[in-house]
Amino acid sequence: MKKISKIKKTFILSSALALFLGMTSCSDWLEMPPYNASDAETVFSDEATADMYVQGCYRGLIHQEMYYQLGMGETVVHSSEDGSTNNSKYNVCNYFYDTTSPYTVTTIYKEQYRIIESTNIAISRLQRMGETTKRNALLGEALAIRAYCYYNLIRIYGDVPAVWTPLEEMDPNDENTFYPKRSPRDEIYDQIIADLQTAVEYIPWYSESGYATYERLTKQGTYAMLARIALYAGGYSLRWNLETNDPASMKMERRSDATRVRELYQIASDACQAVVSKGENSLVQAKNGMSGFEHLWYNFCQRNFGETAPEMLWELAQYGENTNSNFGVLAHPGSRGGVFGSRKAMQFMLPTYYLSFDKNDTRRDVSCTSYSIYFLDKGAAGDTWVDVGTTYSCIMPGKFRISWCTEPQEAAKRNLNIPLLRYSDVLLMYAEAQNYLSGNPTEAAKNALKQVRERAGIGSMAIPSDQQGFEDAIVQERKWEFAGEFNLRTDLIRMNRLAKELAATKQDMKDLSDRTGKYGSTPVYRLYKLQQDAQVYGDKFLALDYIELTSASEIATVKNVPTNSSDYEAYQAELAKIVKAHGVSMGNNEKWYPANMFEAYTSTFNGNARKAAGFTNGFNALQIGNIIYTKPTGSAENGGNYPNWIEAPDGSDGLYYGFKENCVELLPFAAKSAGHPMIDNPNLTQHPGYK
Repeated sequence: MKKISKIKKTFILSSALALFLGMTSCSDWLEMPPYNASDAETVFSDEATADMYVQGCYRGLIHQEMYYQLGMGETVVHSSEDGSTNNSKYNVCNYFYDTTSPYTVTTIYKEQYRIIESTNIAISRLQRMGETTKRNALLGEALAIRAYCYYNLIRIYGDVPAVWTPLEEMDPNDENTFYPKRSPRDEIYDQIIADLQTAVEYIPWYSESGYATYERLTKQGTYAMLARIALYAGGYSLRWNLETNDPASMKMERRSDATRVRELYQIASDACQAVVSKGENSLVQAKNGMSGFEHLWYNFCQRNFGETAPEMLWELAQYGENTNSNFGVLAHPGSRGGVFGSRKAMQFMLPTYYLSFDKNDTRRDVSCTSYSIYFLDKGAAGDTWVDVGTTYSCIMPGKFRISWCTEPQEAAKRNLNIPLLRYSDVLLMYAEAQNYLSGNPTEAAKNALKQVRERAGIGSMAIPSDQQGFEDAIVQERKWEFAGEFNLRTDLIRMNRLAKELAATKQDMKDLSDRTGKYGSTPVYRLYKLQQDAQVYGDKFLALDYIELTSASEIATVKNVPTNSSDYEAYQAELAKIVKAHGVSMGNNEKWYPANMFEAYTSTFNGNARKAAGFTNGFNALQIGNIIYTKPTGSAENGGNYPNWIEAPDGSDGLYYGFKENCVELLPFAAKSAGHPMIDNPNLTQHPGYK
């Protein structure tokens, strides 16, 4: 192996230091003086500049691939793209990976190791500084950020290279310096858990930190991270023999040391208990006419940190010209023109998820929207924009809707922070750990689950008393609570539930499509109220008013949609009778329109129905990826076949078509070109399922 040049070593370290120096352009880089050892000495010469450096380590911690590719395919959120189903986001969502095409993630690996190098520098340099309360807090932060990076790498790739020392302190003549091999994940987990146990001793509680927000890690967030990582370390993962790399050795299992597994669940339980016992945090509750869950997410989008602080234990700052992700650009109801501009939603909620909520659960209409923002005529100035009702094939994400946000700097910079840890997660992790340790749910575990449910409005829902039943309840509760927060996919893997949950969801989608089994009585028709969109940032609108129709006579009436505009007024009069018969009062000039929920949004019936309510063109092209919204949900509405997004006739497409148990629970390393792990590092071994 050829020696690594001093120039290469210097460049890599300088790249890490650039994070602190805040460079934003090529000219900035070219005008920089060459790196020398005094740079690091200067940065860590006092606590103020060291603080700035550590804050820089947060930057880029969550890459787009974390929520756009890997935040879907967990039975809740799914990909909605344009064109065909042959694209990277759709394929990764459906567990179809490839090492040399776009069908895998390529940037997470690089970005996590970039930050790991930065934190390694910080940890090394901070340890040389005199010990003070502030120095310890900064060291704890750096340890925690590094731990979070390794947690992300392991849950995506499994065993990964472990690098704990800055490059400047490593031997450039040792090939392992720049070409490290995979390290056993259990060893990495044990190291970062020990680091977090140190970090929680160093980092202050939020009330003692002086921070204005939870955008920096406090003791609460660090304890919550410790609990989460401990559950992953003690949970299931796809493992194989690292020495032989034999595909036959791949299987889902826990680490072999049962005593250590129990220790890890105890660590998780104790960490959660520490946050609960401190008493500084709680679930955001109902206020100003909003449910607690709605109040939380509306104020999160509005950046009202004081309102969300009790629950939001850690959120990644996303504000400014240089640090501003498109997290809020992809997961929303879609908007076409007007104040919000034309922003296309590229994710949708599976209708089986939408229909899974209890009727009293206030989380459904926050996490899911059955509407998109569109105009009545042609979208010109002076037109009227509306929140138009959609069908089951295009229920959209709602937590991060554009209209709830503050006005952005530009279309792709929504100023929306990324939520990472919440108090509700602490409660549910505590309940899960207690259930495992005791062999059944303790009273404390039941009470933790009940707190989450009570805030959602379903506190009276029965709580199972057996271990498996309680685990099932926790899995479902996590889906209801954390939709769109991009952890559910790997949660199902660590609980060894992925294969079971995907199979059940696919069957549920077929049953819904066929309107059989538990979906046999799902209403086909809705009446939506025509709702004008306020077209202002901070609009508090939550959900469309609608009436589900089950009466044969009412259905016959709404199906009789006129095609002549002269008959629209009489049709609206008939719809008004139905609305009033359901006990709903109507205002002057109020209009309603029916929707066949099993047809495509663009079906002839649905288009004509919207025309009868005032749409000039009833067959509107929504700002939603058209793989989904132009397709039906019902098999009867699709000529007797399932639509391709559920299952193609030949099985080549559909939900989770790439899933292979004991293989796709982890992703392969990209291996197409320079910059990919398998190309840049000859000492790496590939995931044996993709050799």
